[in-house]
Amino acid sequence: MDILLTGCSGFIGSHIRHRLENLGHNITCADRHHGVDFKRMTRPEDWLSLTRNQDAVINSVGIIVETGGNRFEILHHQAPAALFRAAGDCGVSRVIQISALGADENAFTPYQRTKKAADDVLRGLDLPGFILRPSLVIGRGSASLALFQRLAGLPLLMLADGGRQRIQPIHIDDLLDTVDKALSVECQGCRSLDLAGPQAMSFAQWLTILRQHQGKGPPRILPLPYSLVLGLSHLGRFILPLMHPDNLRMMQQGNTADTAPLEAFLGHPLRPAEDAL
Repeated sequence: MDILLTGCSGFIGSHIRHRLENLGHNITCADRHHGVDFKRMTRPEDWLSLTRNQDAVINSVGIIVETGGNRFEILHHQAPAALFRAAGDCGVSRVIQISALGADENAFTPYQRTKKAADDVLRGLDLPGFILRPSLVIGRGSASLALFQRLAGLPLLMLADGGRQRIQPIHIDDLLDTVDKALSVECQGCRSLDLAGPQAMSFAQWLTILRQHQGKGPPRILPLPYSLVLGLSHLGRFILPLMHPDNLRMMQQGNTADTAPLEAFLGHPLRPAEDAL
């Protein structure tokens, strides 16, 4: 297939590109390294030269925090919405949107709400496609994983509420399998799939797993009040943008999903996330 892929240089996008190229697909990359400034691609006509003659379009652009000129509203909503409309105008036969778990009717942060806004645009178009909403994705090149690995290696872990937040990380290969199948399976209209791993766990349990892979013993945990950590995050985000208060709020809410629909779609058991370490 001829496939237009946005975000080729990002963590998820680069993995998608390598998988699909290895399967023999012809990938056209749309990112800053290939002369495409996503921030300026907010009208359907901006995309027409790229979407023309493509069999499929995959949007994997995403940011977890706003830095520099990168804004959620443009990168998550306006540019993807224009891309989807251009794909429809050009008769693209399949569109895949990499969204996020939590980008639903309960979305409460700009990150989630802007992802949902683009998802809603795709749902409203007469295009066969998939909206994939992954949890924390584990694989080589993940900035979030690198941060958690550094945190796990500390001699004392000071965690909000002792790390009781629920997460359900997914192996990168299960996400790639989902993208691969979403390109080929029969599809009428737009379908949404939540992507999460086979095991829900607390954040503290996840850090314990990371420590085990570092050859370290169980962590020493100092529980801190959530309100205190939230207050500190307003300062910490200037040192490390990933420490933004909204990210802490999303973690506190939990990031889990029913995986039965995903397993039925893939036709195989999900891989433990730690196998990607």
